[in-house]
Amino acid sequence: MPEAALLRTERLTRAFGSLMAVDRVDVSIQRGELRSIIGPNGAGKTTFFRLISGEMAPTSGRIFFGDREITGLPQHAVARLGVAKSYQITNVFPHLTVHENVRVAVQGHARAFNFWSRADRLTDVSARATRLLETVGLGRKRDGLAAHLSHGEKRHLEIGIALASEPTLLLLDEPTAGMSPEETDETMRLIRELAAGRTVILVEHKMKVVMKISDRITVLHQGQVLAEGSPEEIRANDRVQQTYLGALR
Repeated sequence: MPEAALLRTERLTRAFGSLMAVDRVDVSIQRGELRSIIGPNGAGKTTFFRLISGEMAPTSGRIFFGDREITGLPQHAVARLGVAKSYQITNVFPHLTVHENVRVAVQGHARAFNFWSRADRLTDVSARATRLLETVGLGRKRDGLAAHLSHGEKRHLEIGIALASEPTLLLLDEPTAGMSPEETDETMRLIRELAAGRTVILVEHKMKVVMKISDRITVLHQGQVLAEGSPEEIRANDRVQQTYLGALR
């Protein structure tokens, strides 16, 4: 018997007046899968992410995480269940050090600590922050200000912050946007490593990235699922080719 999906949506819909941003979307994502969500601008990708992360409530439809329905739960409640998101626009504390950025995130998810304790005495929190920085390749930058990081390094720092909650499901919204080819390659390597231990869903516009790292791809168009399959199946799909005007060739 196949394992139940980690994330599943049933006829998920979000309307803005007469505009159907997400229109009766059925998606099923297995544990350990690296799934890409692609589509033209306005296809509903960002709205779909906001719905499954709890940032926005659906107009109708249902969302399941594991064996639990999470439809309409607020973002903080969804996060506590094991869902973390890295945003399209980098959002870090520029005047804190790289290590302090991650340490604050780890401390926020700690089960218990003394609010009045000195930060440098939170050794377990500090050690975990250090390990996360090593995971995202920023160990050598730990004592520098986040403001001094390159664009790609800031994106990696934000991923490290997202990992502080030890998520089961990691949502990455355009993780390589604005990156140089070298930074893009490094981020692809990082995403592959992260996907080895958790489920990852990403929205991405760079088709070379999507085709190289995805287990499966869901194509949205005008709020609906246009196609779904392996990279090879999506590349050969005539409807997808027409939608992207040959961008997948």
